[in-house]
Amino acid sequence: MKAVVFREHGGPEKLSYEDMPRPVIGAKEVLVRVKACALNHLDIWIRQGNPAYPMPLPHISGSDIAGTVEEVAGDATGVNVGDRVFVSPGLSCWRCEFCLAGRDNFCRTYSLIGAMTHGGYAEYVTVPFRNVLPIPENLSFEQAASFPLVSVTASHMLFERARLQYGETVLVMGGGSGVGSMAVQLAKLAGARVMTTVGSDEKIPKAVVLGADAVINHARENVAERVKLLTEGKGVDVVIEHIGPQVWETCLQSLSKGGRLVTCGATTGAEVKLDLRAAFSRQLTIKGSYMGTRAELVKAAELMGQKRLIPVVDRTFPLKEARAAQELMLSRKFFGKIVLVC
Repeated sequence: MKAVVFREHGGPEKLSYEDMPRPVIGAKEVLVRVKACALNHLDIWIRQGNPAYPMPLPHISGSDIAGTVEEVAGDATGVNVGDRVFVSPGLSCWRCEFCLAGRDNFCRTYSLIGAMTHGGYAEYVTVPFRNVLPIPENLSFEQAASFPLVSVTASHMLFERARLQYGETVLVMGGGSGVGSMAVQLAKLAGARVMTTVGSDEKIPKAVVLGADAVINHARENVAERVKLLTEGKGVDVVIEHIGPQVWETCLQSLSKGGRLVTCGATTGAEVKLDLRAAFSRQLTIKGSYMGTRAELVKAAELMGQKRLIPVVDRTFPLKEARAAQELMLSRKFFGKIVLVC
């Protein structure tokens, strides 16, 4: 089969389009003929080399996958050859106390397809049968690949971690990103007042279409000051952020007293400064969030099927142009998701 692999860590030039052996399914697995695979910043981190994701090389990236079922193991149930499916990217054991309690993203062995295993930058991929879910009939393969990781992440951040309530105000950092574009929509569906940031004026109307009540161009405005102006000096109840040091102080300054900040990423670095006096005197809550549960993903898919949640695809690239796709992601000159088509 054709696949995009890297044989050593480094820049985008390490990606190579070549022939690889077609994977063989194991017990309780299915073989998926990949039709589309969306990019995530995770793909870049593991290609660069990240000690949190040790894997044997060569490696095939890609966590967000949609396609058709090509082959089913004899002891896999509920899946048939020919089914149109998308892949739940989280790998859990389904036996530990966390999995049995429905908190599968807390599983002791939790990992991600495309990080610890080969992923969807290929014509075929094997995944556990529990990780394939039916594509809503109204979605194309490209759309189906564009929402799993980012929608489950945004949902978990907003509702499980931040406990967002109807009528609250939320600031979503980076509304043009995958997580950001989902968080804006989900927060609006929950009845929140939604503010978001973008890096260029051309992204402002796109964020408004998704439901943002106010869009702040961080390239030419002071975000915290604009937030205070829009909230009559109060600040927002919740900040959703996945960027890290570059926006950390802005996020804290934008919070109201008793506000909650939820973070899920470190795109601009791993270390931030925190003034403990400001944190305790303003009674702030800071929470980390990682992925989400299979149940949260199923709910997001239902919303997609009802057309209440919209997949946001910026553009598509042929699989062999994965390097160009990753370079576009690094440029940040996109809105929503970048998708490889096989």
